[in-house]
Amino acid sequence: MPLSKGIIKRYDIMKQPIPTYISTRWWNTLFLLAILLPMGALPATAQDYNETTALTYSCQDIPKSITFCGENIDLTRFDRRERIDRELLAFTYMHSTSIQMIKRANRYFPIVESILRENGIPDDFKYLMSIESNNNPLARSGAGAAGLWQLMPGTARDFGLEVGHSIDERYHVEKATQAACKYLKQAYARFGNWTSVAASYNAGQGRISRELERQYEENALDLQLVEETARYVYRILAAKIMFANPQKFGFRLRACDLYPVIPYHEIKVEESIEDLPRFAKGRGITYALLRNMNPWIRSNSLPVHRKQVYYIRIPDKEEMHYNPRVIIAHDPNWVVKEK
Repeated sequence: MPLSKGIIKRYDIMKQPIPTYISTRWWNTLFLLAILLPMGALPATAQDYNETTALTYSCQDIPKSITFCGENIDLTRFDRRERIDRELLAFTYMHSTSIQMIKRANRYFPIVESILRENGIPDDFKYLMSIESNNNPLARSGAGAAGLWQLMPGTARDFGLEVGHSIDERYHVEKATQAACKYLKQAYARFGNWTSVAASYNAGQGRISRELERQYEENALDLQLVEETARYVYRILAAKIMFANPQKFGFRLRACDLYPVIPYHEIKVEESIEDLPRFAKGRGITYALLRNMNPWIRSNSLPVHRKQVYYIRIPDKEEMHYNPRVIIAHDPNWVVKEK
């Protein structure tokens, strides 16, 4: 606003009789209070504020140490503390992303945890999956990595997955998790340290090996690396902290807010299906639902070669519709008790 107009406006206000001016300011104050008080924006005391606000301070408390895959990691050194602080802030203020991670985890963690356990992989690696894809099985990066575990095409093929135009098993939750486990076991045989294994998932085993040797270090957390890789393990640790207590981050979810596992039955496929939309209609579902339940199918046909066998999942009709009364939190720490 130009200075001259500002002066004129202020002069006009001051020309009002004193009682009128005070009355106008008084009613403005009452109007604001009428809006803010019902919203809880003006707590009566500091004690009220602490009791009603999930996130009391703008920053998360940083633990002195954290356990990752049974290894204790000291976080008191200033560089480590500041790195974990950065990732905790990201999870705190990327609200929609963090909340969706928790919602989806309710559907996919039960599957992934079981496969990790069967393969002797520490449970904490589910948090690596979380930061890779935000627990979205349809995630795809600009570099071409895909699925919950964000596998590149070559890596996926090396560990037994089919990757092609019509079928891409990087989007198959169980098969992709098995492939990731093979990679993690191979990396552990090389490093003998789960923290370095986690770092290698981002940077590659060869690069982490070279940098450990070049910098005379034994732990990947102490390496000078490009920013993405330097942040990587700390993001995993921050995800573990968030999942342990989402309420501390301001995320107050009910069990009914979480995404449940969708019950299904499987159809064995031994011959090519030329028209999957027609196939879906014949099973009483839409083509969109068929693709949702089978994201590894990447086209509207399913070619079958050389005695291959596939299993297509069909959601159970009676279980397809949302029912909040039957949704159970996989981890009780994720939800608040409903009043």
